[in-house]
Amino acid sequence: MVDISGLSTEKRNNRTMKLDEMTPYQIISIMNEEDYKVVEAVRQALPQIEKTIQWTTASLQAGGRIIYIGAGTSGRIGILDAVECPPTFGVSYNVVVGVIAGGQEAFVKAREGAEDDPELGKKDLQEHRLTGKDVVIGLAASGRTPYVIGALKYARELGCRTVSISNNRQSPVSREAELAIELLTGPEVLTGSTRLKAGTAEKMVLNMISTASMVGIGKVYENLMVDVRQSNEKLVTRSENIVMEAVGCSREEARKNLEEAGGRTKLAITKMLLGCDVGTAEVSLEQAGGKVKVAVAKTDELGKLLVME
Repeated sequence: MVDISGLSTEKRNNRTMKLDEMTPYQIISIMNEEDYKVVEAVRQALPQIEKTIQWTTASLQAGGRIIYIGAGTSGRIGILDAVECPPTFGVSYNVVVGVIAGGQEAFVKAREGAEDDPELGKKDLQEHRLTGKDVVIGLAASGRTPYVIGALKYARELGCRTVSISNNRQSPVSREAELAIELLTGPEVLTGSTRLKAGTAEKMVLNMISTASMVGIGKVYENLMVDVRQSNEKLVTRSENIVMEAVGCSREEARKNLEEAGGRTKLAITKMLLGCDVGTAEVSLEQAGGKVKVAVAKTDELGKLLVME
């Protein structure tokens, strides 16, 4: 029998020993108070999160991927963050990938036994054609999930950067990964229910990793999502609003330039900021590594040099 009694995430919370006697307001009040501990737990791990982002950004720039892998709640949180990246940042669904023990159907119907097989973690990464350019981030609130340990072990054999995210100190997944992010959120309001504080902390960290990585590869101008995909009416309007904010133009001008840029928000912004045609804007962006601000700065610098000559 597996002994999990020593895990902080499995201990009883002294503040909620009479949870079944509390009113709804008392329950949600204490849950709210306990959630404050999540923010502090994440703050304590910021140095490790920063290092992870340096790795993931470099990986994406080199054509690699961010791969989240986990079981149960942790696996679902990884998928949730991954599937939000394409509509937000205009990347393909193969750039940030979420892998869950038991396959995609386990997202909506739990297959808890799948987490006990370390070979399955390896097999799932093989099916995703893992390469040494990828960064593998294993998520396990308990820190002992065999599925995640097997995946991290295989990823290290392939030469991948590996990161673990867990909610217990010096756990097996921490020892298996090159870099460990330990979010010490403590006992849950409902004993052992790590979908609560532990899951919230994991999601907060994945928000940081994906967002900061996308900023690093040029998917953001100032604080605007300039690679947003216009896949529905709301996002068409958002794209127009982004162009208007970035350039300071009318909606009519934004629509006209977006049409000329083939609906590509970042290209339309670059074209307008540089006062050039679409082709020149494309070249400028390519030379700037996809970063609008760098493209504009390089053009300004070139203009100054030409004036001096």
